[in-house]
Amino acid sequence: MTVSQISSGDQQRALWLSTISFTVCFAVWTIFSIIGVQIKGELGLSDTQFGLLVGTPILTGSIIRLMLGIWTDQYGGRIVFTLVMLSASLATFLLTFAYDYPTFLLAALGVGIAGGSFAVGIAYTSKWFPKEKQGTALGIFGAGNVGAAVTKFLAPVIMVAAGWKMVAIVWAIALAVMAVIFFITTKDDPDLAARRASGVKPEPMRAMLVPLKNLQVWRFSLYYFFVFGGFVALALWLPRYYVGVYGLDIVTAGLLGAAYSIPGSVFRILGGTLSDKVGARKVMYWTFIGSVVCTFLLSYPSTHYTVDGIKGPIEFTIALGFIPFTMLTFALGFFMSLGKAAVYKHIPVYYPGRVGSVGGVVGLIGGLGGFVLPIAFGALNDYVGVWTSCFMLLFVIVAASLLWMHAAILRMNRLEHPELAGPKDFPSHDVLGPVLPAAPAHR
Repeated sequence: MTVSQISSGDQQRALWLSTISFTVCFAVWTIFSIIGVQIKGELGLSDTQFGLLVGTPILTGSIIRLMLGIWTDQYGGRIVFTLVMLSASLATFLLTFAYDYPTFLLAALGVGIAGGSFAVGIAYTSKWFPKEKQGTALGIFGAGNVGAAVTKFLAPVIMVAAGWKMVAIVWAIALAVMAVIFFITTKDDPDLAARRASGVKPEPMRAMLVPLKNLQVWRFSLYYFFVFGGFVALALWLPRYYVGVYGLDIVTAGLLGAAYSIPGSVFRILGGTLSDKVGARKVMYWTFIGSVVCTFLLSYPSTHYTVDGIKGPIEFTIALGFIPFTMLTFALGFFMSLGKAAVYKHIPVYYPGRVGSVGGVVGLIGGLGGFVLPIAFGALNDYVGVWTSCFMLLFVIVAASLLWMHAAILRMNRLEHPELAGPKDFPSHDVLGPVLPAAPAHR
């Protein structure tokens, strides 16, 4: 069965159940962005320790993405996705038995299994759609990032009413229920079904890893380190930022953090559609240029100036107010959402038979951004002492990504069109022919 022969009903069922499952997984994956604030207070953690705690689930979810992506290509997304959700559900429930910082870190490693669902869902969903529709389909699936907003909306309310342990229990139950629903209502992807029908064995892991030798794969990984890793890092960090900078309570900070997470997730659908229509490369330019502007403005620290005026000292302060800050983070989340979809539009086009392995390593590096960056944010707070230092770091990363992408595109254009590497001024005499003598002047 080819992709064109698959019924629309099967396509939509696979897409929407994968998206809902990923949403629940993402809500679990980012649970420490809310409950971590209360745990920080109970254990008396520093900002660096807090950053490590909220980032630890991201580490697990990132590292396992490569293997999960390969297993999805080999054994099918239906069974792998179900096992991921059940494992993460058990780990989230066991989180309630943690009692000190080391045991919380250990439990967080288990919770992170939920984040590996992304590599599974990308590989599974892409197999149901033709290339010209994969951008939109993967954009819809990736909108499951909105699970971070679900956690920020609901978890603070539950935590205030019944404590952080109740949040973990509710999230674990929701994930287990979703795993059962997904397994019962979905089908094996067309590639796996065709392979089983013909008796063909899965390709060995060595063959799956061959594309990882290409520098292009690692360039895509850097892009995703910013657009996804940066998104996850800020989704985890913003509630803490709002509490520390603007003095908000955790419920309000969680709601405002969701104001960043929602556009960073929902507009991923738009990013996928635009990638199908105008090209992923153009969308990546929009992403990086817009993000450079946003992170530059967000990087400016609150500064108090004293000027020696004619009649005495003149003092004034330049600081980013609460409303402009929220609007800029909203805009940053929007640009990141476009980029997340555009990066994954490239993968099924360049590596159609290796979406699991290539998508897995790109997701791994991107997810590592979600682990490394919160720790870096906390360390910068502890050692630099400037709240906006987190955005300074993001500015450096996105500027480097933009420069590398532009250089790579120029190089590809020169290889595809060697004539562009020639002289850029007037043609030589050999091209124009012999130079004619000047005509005599008329008197």
